[in-house]
Amino acid sequence: MNSTDVFAGFVAAVAESLDEPETTGRDLARQVHLSRFHFDRVVAAVAGESPSAFRRRLLLERAAYRLLACDAGVLELAIEAGYGSHEAFTRAFSRAFRMSPREWRREPSRRFFLEAPSGVHFQPPAGLRLPSRKEARGMDVLVRMVEHHVWLTGEMIERGARLDAAALDKPIELSVEGIDDDVSIRYLLDRLVWQEEMWLASVEDQPFQVPECGREVTTPISELRERHASAGSRFVALVQRLNEEGRFDDSFVDTTCEPPRVFTYGGMVAHVLTFAAHRRSLLVGAFHSAGITDLGFGDPMHYVAEGAPR
Repeated sequence: MNSTDVFAGFVAAVAESLDEPETTGRDLARQVHLSRFHFDRVVAAVAGESPSAFRRRLLLERAAYRLLACDAGVLELAIEAGYGSHEAFTRAFSRAFRMSPREWRREPSRRFFLEAPSGVHFQPPAGLRLPSRKEARGMDVLVRMVEHHVWLTGEMIERGARLDAAALDKPIELSVEGIDDDVSIRYLLDRLVWQEEMWLASVEDQPFQVPECGREVTTPISELRERHASAGSRFVALVQRLNEEGRFDDSFVDTTCEPPRVFTYGGMVAHVLTFAAHRRSLLVGAFHSAGITDLGFGDPMHYVAEGAPR
């Protein structure tokens, strides 16, 4: 059995024992059929931390997540994490996260991954997240589609600037139940912009207040133009970087969700393009009805092949 096999067996054993706080290093070594001495040496060499530190860190990450995601008391979470008292858990948690569990719970937009040489982290609701074994590069066409989406959103904002308030806020009759209701040109433009802002905030672990469902949208075109100029360019840069680094299969924790959820970067980009395509199609039809036809059907075909029109 080589060191990679030992580490894989160790990670599997840790994952299975997260709900068994009494598990010891000797128990884990026995599961991979090694002496405690050899087991500790191999795992520490591969993971960059001892088996006990590795498991203790994952339990603290899980506790940090549960502080955000459920109403369990601190003592209950302390016992789940293998600590015999509220005080011992609070000391360990404060050393790891630089604040007490109660302070952590009051600030719910938090990234609960602790530094880990191995890249292995707790993944909600009850698993472990391992780093990708291979680079996951998106085809260049995916990046071009994101660039097209951001470019077309900007162009649509400019077309919206040609319309008066009545045309901007006129209800669009065609909609898909469960995605958007009671939509208008202004509403859809606003939604496209804050969708970029929301996912950037999630990836960067920054707070973001999702607009209240059913709210009246009154955002001026000038504000949408300014916000999109910032968020659109940053979103394209993010996707380009993920493509260059082969990280579309990596995961991140979306703390804008309640409770926080884990997504891959590739899944997030696919989500953005899918729902944005629906909204852009509604906008193209609404612009046609308002007499603005110079965007055609918003088809990305020529953009992907040739770039943005000059």
